[in-house]
Amino acid sequence: MQGADATAEPFNAPGRLTRAFHDMLLIRRFEEKAGQLYGMGLIGGFCHLYIGQEAVVVGALAALREGDQVVTSYRDHGHMLATGMDPKGVMAELTGRAAGYSGGKGGSMHMFSREKNFFGGHGIVGVPASIGTGIAFANCYRGNDAVCLTFFGEGASSQGQVFESFNLAALMNLPVVYIIENNRYGMGTSIERASASRDLSQNGAPWGIPGAKVDGMDVIAVQAAVAEAVGACRAGEGPRLIEAQTYRYRGHSMSDPGKYRTRDEIQKIRAEHDCLDTLRARLAEGGVGEDELAGVERQVKRVVDEAVAFAKDAPEPDPSALTTDVLLEH
Repeated sequence: MQGADATAEPFNAPGRLTRAFHDMLLIRRFEEKAGQLYGMGLIGGFCHLYIGQEAVVVGALAALREGDQVVTSYRDHGHMLATGMDPKGVMAELTGRAAGYSGGKGGSMHMFSREKNFFGGHGIVGVPASIGTGIAFANCYRGNDAVCLTFFGEGASSQGQVFESFNLAALMNLPVVYIIENNRYGMGTSIERASASRDLSQNGAPWGIPGAKVDGMDVIAVQAAVAEAVGACRAGEGPRLIEAQTYRYRGHSMSDPGKYRTRDEIQKIRAEHDCLDTLRARLAEGGVGEDELAGVERQVKRVVDEAVAFAKDAPEPDPSALTTDVLLEH
C-alpha cells in the first residue's frame, strides 16, 4: 500500500504513478487468473471479480498512512492486494488451502489481515458501513488520529444500516470516509432501477455529511478526492462520503451471465476509459518508457504465477480445522 507519508513525492510524480500502475496491473492479472481457476473448478463458492475497478482502491489507499484501516464488501480481492497482503496467501484462500489468510475456510469473501489493518471483505450487503463506523468509533474512543476507509457498492447504498451508520457517524463526528464504488449495476439491476437517488454522493446530506463525486477510472482523481476527505477526518471535521463512478467488466459474480447490459457497452468503456490504459498514457506523457512498463508487466506476471503455483501445491485444511476458530475464550 502506498501511504500518503510513504514518500515525499506527490502522487502524480512518475515514480508513484508507476507504482500505482504496478498495483493496478497486479489486481487485474490476479483477478483474471482467479477467473480462470474458478472455471477449472479450483475455486468454489461465490467469487466476485474486481476487473475494471482497480483505480478506485489503488487511488484511495494511496491517500492513507500507517495505522489507517480498510474494510469492504465481497468484491474484495483488489482491496486485499492494495493493502499489501501477500498474493500467495490470498490465492491460497481462494482455492481453500490451509495456507490462506483464513486457513482455507473463508474463501473469496472472508479474508482479514490485522497486520495490514484490513478488516475484511464481507458477504452481507451493506455491512461494511456498520463495521467501518464501529472501527471509526474505536479510533475516536482511543484518541488516535486513524481514519477508516469504508467501501461498499451502489447496490448497498440503499440499505437501511448504511443510513443508520451515516447518522451515528455524523452524530459522533467519527473519522470515517465512506466510498461508494458505483459500477452501475447490482446483480442484474442497474442503479437507475434500484435507487431513487440520482446523486449517490449526496446520500449523506440529510445528516450533514459532505459528499463528492469522482471519476473512479482515474487513479489520480481518486487519490486527490480521498486525500481531501481523509484530511478533513484527521482535522476533526467528521465523516465524508465519496461516490467513485467506475465500471466492472465481468459479471456481478462468476454465476452472472450479464444479460442486462450489452457487449458493446462493455467494449466501449474498455476502449475509451479503461483505468490502466489511461494511466499508461499519463506515464508516457511523463517520460516513463515502454521498456519500464514492460518490466512491470513481467514482474506482475511472475508474482501471479508464483501465487497460483503456491496455491496449487499448498495442502487443504485438516478436517480437524472444522472445529477451530469458532469460539474465542478469554
